[in-house]
Amino acid sequence: MAATVIRVLLADDQPLVRTGFRLILESEDDIAVVAETGDGAGAHESARTHRPDVVLMDIRMPGTDGLAATRRIVADPDLAATRIVILTTFELDEYVFEALRSGASGFLVKHTEPDELIRAVREVAKGEALLSPSVTRRLIAEFAGQVPLPGTGSPPGMDVLTEREREVVALVAQGLNNDEIAARLVVSPATARTHVSRAMVKLGARDRAQLVVFAYQSGLVRPAT
Repeated sequence: MAATVIRVLLADDQPLVRTGFRLILESEDDIAVVAETGDGAGAHESARTHRPDVVLMDIRMPGTDGLAATRRIVADPDLAATRIVILTTFELDEYVFEALRSGASGFLVKHTEPDELIRAVREVAKGEALLSPSVTRRLIAEFAGQVPLPGTGSPPGMDVLTEREREVVALVAQGLNNDEIAARLVVSPATARTHVSRAMVKLGARDRAQLVVFAYQSGLVRPAT
């Protein structure tokens, strides 16, 4: 059986950045760059045409920026399976949290190492959130308490979760993946994945990144001071 190929769309107004990312990603047998674009409007159009698994999206682009493009892709029912990773020059970009609120699955700094870029694309394609623990704590600490997610009015109540599910969500919010959660709780990765999936369904979270935002906004996890 042929291996599944992860389809990637590159959205960045800098051709050199796109070329560099393409060379890195296409050095791997299981990743293919299906399209490139230099603006947000093109990102949505290209996503509809090529149906990528992952979009690497720059925030600052001419015309329609990466935030607006992220919202359009997330709101498009035909692109429900597409995951978006925000590209930023600075780790604590003020727009990154807004991108997460808009439905992005995580973020990468543009100067990330090639191996990390490849790992990130694979992780997001599997449904993981791409949130560096060290950066995420500071990011959420600054922004999480300020505004609720669009359409929620207020953070969802964690009382809909079982005690174990709340424990799992707290670990997700700390940046742990399923294997790490399984090791921490001494359960199988499949069991950890099941708890995460059930929590997402109960809270109406689109993906793990929104689960992290919910955890902080609800007070289940509090930023380190």
